[in-house]
Amino acid sequence: MDSLHFKQEGLMNPKLTSICDICLMRDLKPEDYANETVATFAQSLLYTFVGKKEGNPERDWIVKNKKNRKRYEAFLQDYDGNEIARSQIKRSDLNIAIIKSEDGKLGYVPDQGVTFAQNLEKLGLEVNFQLNEVDFIDRERIRAKYKYRCQYCGRRGRSVDHKDPVSLSHNNDLNNLTLSCAECNRIKSDMPYQLFIKLNNGIVDINKKLVKYENALGTLKEEFEHRRRYLAAQVHLKGVINDPELNAIRKQNKSLQDAIDSLQSDYDDLRLTRKTYFDTGWKLARIKEKKDII
Repeated sequence: MDSLHFKQEGLMNPKLTSICDICLMRDLKPEDYANETVATFAQSLLYTFVGKKEGNPERDWIVKNKKNRKRYEAFLQDYDGNEIARSQIKRSDLNIAIIKSEDGKLGYVPDQGVTFAQNLEKLGLEVNFQLNEVDFIDRERIRAKYKYRCQYCGRRGRSVDHKDPVSLSHNNDLNNLTLSCAECNRIKSDMPYQLFIKLNNGIVDINKKLVKYENALGTLKEEFEHRRRYLAAQVHLKGVINDPELNAIRKQNKSLQDAIDSLQSDYDDLRLTRKTYFDTGWKLARIKEKKDII
């Protein structure tokens, strides 16, 4: 999470709290919790740290599930980096929605597999992203021009992206539009185009690997689906479920599924590493622009 979630603003002597602004809205007291990372930041910046010196942060986590924590963190990063969303949704309202989600009152946890706008909608938050609406014909024109390939990483894509962020340019000209996959579109968000391109040019080989992973997974999943349909047909024709020939097919399908799961895991790890690379580059660029690096 961005360090701004732990900083108390408007104080002559800035303070960093052991818990984030979301937990503060829960009326939790930072004095009751430890956070070694934030404490280290506070010490290095000569800020006051509010929290326990020692403790077990894992025991105190509101969200116990690690995967769900990652999903909330990714959603918060999307919000922190999106000027349009920040201008229309107060941070306090966002925090209230997250608390409801964490407590199970909404029945929904932000999902990295859908768009930021869809996550907002599921959490009951409304943002008008139509400031630079591109009509259907222009969108199809861009998709056809780039043959449904992301111009950043090379994977398949359908997202028409503004090179200069919509919140900065308000420019719908075709020369400001390109094609992106959903992942690159989400990562780029409001990052300046030139910075994103500079960072992206530094990981050309990584992008090529992502394309290979996508192609390999697509082929394997297609083969698995073909085998699954074949097995279902054979079960129907034979009229039995437990059969030596069918069991052999099931064993082959199980091996193929294991291969797909292993490849998918490696693919997801690489995607996460790439996202972290961009997040770090964007954060460092913003830090350079501010005197107060926290």
